[in-house]
Amino acid sequence: MEQQQVSIAKAGVVASLPSRCSVIAAANPKTGHYNMSKSVAENLNMAGPLLSRFDLVFILRDEADTDRDRMISSSIMENFRNSDRAHVTGGDGEKNSGKLADILDQYGNFERVPLKYRLPWVADFQKQPLPMQQIKEYIAYAREYCRPKMTTDAANVLQDYFMKLRDPQNNDQKKDNVPITTRQLEALIRLSQARAKACLRPYVLREDAEDVVELMIESVKQVHTDESGKIDKTRGGAGGKSKKRRIFLEAMINSGKTSVSSMFFRCGMFSL
Repeated sequence: MEQQQVSIAKAGVVASLPSRCSVIAAANPKTGHYNMSKSVAENLNMAGPLLSRFDLVFILRDEADTDRDRMISSSIMENFRNSDRAHVTGGDGEKNSGKLADILDQYGNFERVPLKYRLPWVADFQKQPLPMQQIKEYIAYAREYCRPKMTTDAANVLQDYFMKLRDPQNNDQKKDNVPITTRQLEALIRLSQARAKACLRPYVLREDAEDVVELMIESVKQVHTDESGKIDKTRGGAGGKSKKRRIFLEAMINSGKTSVSSMFFRCGMFSL
């Protein structure tokens, strides 16, 4: 997927065909619920190399949240009332709008507003969906005529974030740094270009790179964070053993080094 081409070797025909498209996939946990003590690959029963090809991975968990549950329930009730969203006023809609406005007012005119606050505001402001034909023509025009080029400011933002993940400044976090490679750096570049292309801009600006970095930070946080809220480098797209098994194996190795006997008994293993 990252090479944007498909290799074919069938019936004596060997060829590489260009395939410039985006892949959006969704999967359910194999046990019916997401287990935070396991990695993403273990929860989905998906091959690690295939999962690592995706630029962004987000985990959607059904957790109790008052604001989100109110928004979802209000949306469902509006659909059953068969009312036009443009004419729905008052109630939770006005409360959410007022809360978003208060959050946006906290930032100055020249201060960047985080993406997690801007997206709900856009969804609340744009009540009616855009016509499908207009969206198709817009996307077709952007793909045909828009070729954004990377600027120095945007490149510095992406490079700084890449180096921060590769080599954390905190020495205590270096042993648990996220296993990021140049594949993720290429993903940052592609996402930044897509962000600029969506705005029909000829250049990738700093704000495009900052929005993409914010998305990548949230993706890395969800994928590599365990149930205790700590970063576990073995939980990435490339897979690996879960943290509990890794800790257990490390405890057995350390115990074997200090023990006189080379055998483990069941009571001793439970004590680890």
